Amino acid sequence: MEQTLIMGDHISFLLETASQIAWAVPVTLGIFAASALGATVLAAVLVAFSVSPWLPLRLFQRGWTFLFRGTPLLLQIAMVYYGFATIPWVRHSLLWIGFRDPLFCACFAMICCCSAYIGEVLRGALAAIPPGQIEAARACGMNNRTMVRRIVIPALARIALPSYGNELIMMVKSTSLASTITVLDITGVAQQVIAHSYRTLDVFCVAAAFYLALNAVVAFLLGRVEAWLQVDRRDEAIPQLETM
Repeated sequence: MEQTLIMGDHISFLLETASQIAWAVPVTLGIFAASALGATVLAAVLVAFSVSPWLPLRLFQRGWTFLFRGTPLLLQIAMVYYGFATIPWVRHSLLWIGFRDPLFCACFAMICCCSAYIGEVLRGALAAIPPGQIEAARACGMNNRTMVRRIVIPALARIALPSYGNELIMMVKSTSLASTITVLDITGVAQQVIAHSYRTLDVFCVAAAFYLALNAVVAFLLGRVEAWLQVDRRDEAIPQLETM
């Protein structure tokens, strides 16, 4: 009887914890969505800089990649949130509207950091495109804009998607670092529950289950996109001629 009561209390605590953490899921998803979109756009700009004929742009891309891949994301988040607050011209400008918000600082740091990794993924995919495709497009009379839209981007997407998907899954997990600057995401709410209940393992197991569920959804969507981009599908095989 006593074990049944203990088990019932344990299950009710887990369900209550799950209901509290569920309220923080939109915050985690918001950080992930904003960071993924911003980092992808910025990464595309960095790739354009890497193939630019202008040396300063190529040097900027290399310096940006070296800086943000060479320092920890946790340190970058702390420097943005706590460091920019010490700069007088930031505090007395319109920038302070954003940099005083921990949610904005977390997204800003993640965009800068993840853009360096995604940029290298896209740059590698661009280099892996067979030169013959580019030459064939030019031989057909395509201008640069048409060639990029119809040849380069589709080929780059197929090559880069697996590595890009890994970066997205890493970004979902990296959102937990926002809790270090008072953002109440999944990890932040979990830490609050632990502070009141002192049941660390139970709470973190519930939080881990939420991250697993989010990454399962992301992986499923990436798999569907990868299947849609696949060119040589089995169900589109060349029909065979009938024989007698």
